[in-house]
Amino acid sequence: MSVKKFLAPNVAILIALSIFWFAGVETVVQNGDEDQKNIKKYAQTQQRIIDNYVDPINLTSLYKSSIKGLVSGLKDSTINLKDTPLDTTSNPKVDGLSESIQLFERAYKYLSNNFPDEDMTKNTENALESMFRSLDPHSIYIEPKTSDAIEDEFAGKFQGVGIQFNVIQDTITVVTAISGGPSDQLGIQSGDRIIAIDDSSAIGFSNEDVRNSLRGPKGSKVDVTIKRPHEKELLEFTITRDDIPLYTVDTSYMLDQQTGYVKINRFAATTHEEFMDAMKGLREKGMGRAVIDLRGNPGGYLGQAIAISEEFFPRGTKIVSTKSRHSRFTSAYFSRRDGKFKDLPVIVLVNEGSASASEIVSGAIQDHDRGLIVGQRTYGKGLVQQQYELVDKSNIRVTISKYYTPSGRLIQKPYSEKGGTEYAYEIYKRSSNAKSDVQEFLSHVPDSLRFSTDAGRNVYGGGGIVPDHIVQEDTSQSAAVLNYMRRKGVGFDYVRNYLDDNGESFRSKWENDYQRFRQEFKWSDKDMTTVFNNLKENNLVVSDSDTLKKPDFKSDTLYIPQNHWEQVSWMSEGAMKARLALQVWGLKKYYPVINDVFDNTLEKAMGLWDEVTQLKEYAANHTNESQNKIEFE
Repeated sequence: MSVKKFLAPNVAILIALSIFWFAGVETVVQNGDEDQKNIKKYAQTQQRIIDNYVDPINLTSLYKSSIKGLVSGLKDSTINLKDTPLDTTSNPKVDGLSESIQLFERAYKYLSNNFPDEDMTKNTENALESMFRSLDPHSIYIEPKTSDAIEDEFAGKFQGVGIQFNVIQDTITVVTAISGGPSDQLGIQSGDRIIAIDDSSAIGFSNEDVRNSLRGPKGSKVDVTIKRPHEKELLEFTITRDDIPLYTVDTSYMLDQQTGYVKINRFAATTHEEFMDAMKGLREKGMGRAVIDLRGNPGGYLGQAIAISEEFFPRGTKIVSTKSRHSRFTSAYFSRRDGKFKDLPVIVLVNEGSASASEIVSGAIQDHDRGLIVGQRTYGKGLVQQQYELVDKSNIRVTISKYYTPSGRLIQKPYSEKGGTEYAYEIYKRSSNAKSDVQEFLSHVPDSLRFSTDAGRNVYGGGGIVPDHIVQEDTSQSAAVLNYMRRKGVGFDYVRNYLDDNGESFRSKWENDYQRFRQEFKWSDKDMTTVFNNLKENNLVVSDSDTLKKPDFKSDTLYIPQNHWEQVSWMSEGAMKARLALQVWGLKKYYPVINDVFDNTLEKAMGLWDEVTQLKEYAANHTNESQNKIEFE
């Protein structure tokens, strides 16, 4: 970024503040640095929106929304604010940034002086959050503590001790020590109970308490006291915190002798590097075709989506374009080299949780007839955000452009400033039948949102990616018992206790032969009977009613028909087997077991390779080679 671009917004804010401060307007600076900081946050936020937002800005609407937010959290909601600077029914016309800041400061001062018990920092945050609600659902204010967590997530690492944990019965239980991390190197293992941190009891800690206590700067130390099953003495460890990688490739493995599988959970700073490492490993194992799983992937960095997409195309292929009212945010992105997998047959798995960057990848694959998209209609997020830091280390995320797939599709689904909740819950209102959902969606798609792939196949904008093959998730067996088991923690407890009692013998038999575990391990009838009894102890009731045909949940009790457990116990058995794999081998070995047991979408995708070949042949005969291509000097 140039010095000019960096300085301009801040100079503008300074000028705007100076105009009315030096004009004699009494300011709130007298009330302390916190007030000054809050006003500056407001000014910074509006300036960033004005300078960067994708669409034209109505400053009056921004200001009015901020005042509504400022008073939304008042302790006394009965206060009459009519004809005061906090009157949300007034209709001021705001002509510029300096006037908006002046009016907001007047309202802020009135609130601070007349209601001294109010938390003005929180009220200011409410004002900013309300202001963003007048824009779009993805432009947001992020408070400082949340900002740090988000930065860690998208940087691809955080600093801490390196464990995955669950708080079970008020006690921190180590699920697994992250491979190569400081806890792993010290010999901390799955099943260990952390009962004290820095000589203070950790019993009763919440998840947030654990993170606050164990995360910290690289090189700092933390003492933990561990109770290990079957060990009489408590174990004391001093852990030196270090960088802990946050992997965005959940797992990669061979589905058969020629099909590689890669699951990406989000697009962060390290995703392309992780993806290439995974694909290299799969090629060394004989991969001749690939399944890329983007289900549940909410997106992330645009650059990472482009980098992964271009690996599947020849040089000069259009990947995505962005459009904005600002020319600096309007661009088209083409692959700048031949991708390493430009000839590799590919299937991409998506569902309603696949959004943003996931839709960029799947949209490019589909528009260029490069492979098949399989699953359910995606979320429908076609907006690009940029993050800006404020004076107190909080952040705002501002939508700067809209992205379009190579065929010209805007993937973004409709939204309005009054429909934030409706927008967020749109995916839950879709038909539970994936094919019915798509039929309903297509019946309302106007001609303006109908597009064609390079080879002339129909594709649609305005509501996510419609897969080439729609697959309904398997609901033929009720998941009520499985969900109940998870909610009550029965499966987790059983696996934990099983490893407490049998960990040494289990590891000696299976730990060095994961593939045999995956193929051969089964819980015994005795194990599953114990699990069933544990469920009954946790308010699962086998009904003696002849009229009960499916599970019924009432008052924290799950009623199931006679013989229902015998029909669905395989689901609990599979989930517990996967949990066992997680605790012994880590997250990357959890997913293959889950996929083996539950993944009918993946199973159906594996039957579509002949169609992938047919699509390639069809595209070769029907595609104009110059379409969506650019030549480089």
